[in-house]
Amino acid sequence: MRALPGLRGLRGPPPLQLPLLLLCLLAAVRRSWADGNTTASPLTSLPIQEEMMTKYSNLSLGSHNISLTASPLTTLPIQEEMMTKYSNLPLESHNITLTEHSSVPAEKNITLEQPSKIKLTCQFTTSGDVNSVNVTWKKGDEQLENYCINVTGNILYTQYMFTIINGKQMGSYSCFLEEEKEQRGTFNFRVPEVQGKHKPLITYVGDSTVLICKCQHCSPLNWTWYSSNGSIQVPVDVHVNDKYAINGTNANETRLKITQLSEDDKGSYWCHAVFQLGESQERVELVVLSYLVPLKPFLGIAVEVIILVAIILFCEMYTQKKKMHTDDGKEFEQVEQLTGNQMIATA
Repeated sequence: MRALPGLRGLRGPPPLQLPLLLLCLLAAVRRSWADGNTTASPLTSLPIQEEMMTKYSNLSLGSHNISLTASPLTTLPIQEEMMTKYSNLPLESHNITLTEHSSVPAEKNITLEQPSKIKLTCQFTTSGDVNSVNVTWKKGDEQLENYCINVTGNILYTQYMFTIINGKQMGSYSCFLEEEKEQRGTFNFRVPEVQGKHKPLITYVGDSTVLICKCQHCSPLNWTWYSSNGSIQVPVDVHVNDKYAINGTNANETRLKITQLSEDDKGSYWCHAVFQLGESQERVELVVLSYLVPLKPFLGIAVEVIILVAIILFCEMYTQKKKMHTDDGKEFEQVEQLTGNQMIATA
């Protein structure tokens, strides 16, 4: 068979030439299929390829491997799509000011509900050599790169820009500026907080009650209620138990209505708010009392009054009895005295 033009330069031991030839032909066919070309490869005609593939289909590749990995260029459309998708995100800018005399780290809490582009700036003022200040950025304990540093007079500005698109990117971002001592500024990112009733909600057996949770200036994607059974949170299923009903007049609040309360319904209830960047929850404590409970203080007071009245009556009776004995003694003395006077007069 005539040597193929693209393989005239192959050199090597005869046992390896046939597998290499087959691999080259397979690669050529693969490229032809990938380009949508159904014509024969320039290396040889399609009948010759099929004949050779049939002839050498039982050959062993030995230790020769082909790695068909995608070129880095194939990810460019995905990168462009992501850049286009997140190019219209709102920009959040936050600043922290530090000086060489700052005694405690500066912190700033930032509430973030939806994906955003973030620009963090730390401003450091020093009376020393501002160019000798060592700057580091970290997310938690992980060191960050690609931050900017700018110096104007005796003020150093360092800036870190990034995009938060999921909950894993939430957390604490800190700038460290070290001169004679290290100064730190920390930006704490968190989702909005859910607010419930902090004091326990007290109600009675047989009544109905409504537990309310709200989120100020935010709109969660979803609300979920859980009841606490010891250390385990159990979802409140309104479809199974008709004593529960979940609704809300606005997207930023949720209401859990519980009817026909019993003492088993008391305990902790948790409302969960789901955001694009994470979850937030709040606890509402429910106390269910029987109608005998509020009567116990009155019964105690009544018992105390009865005991007090009994003591007063007893003291009154004792006083009257003692007074009667005293009067009887005085009367007896008077009788004796009169009897003695009569006897003296008769004598």
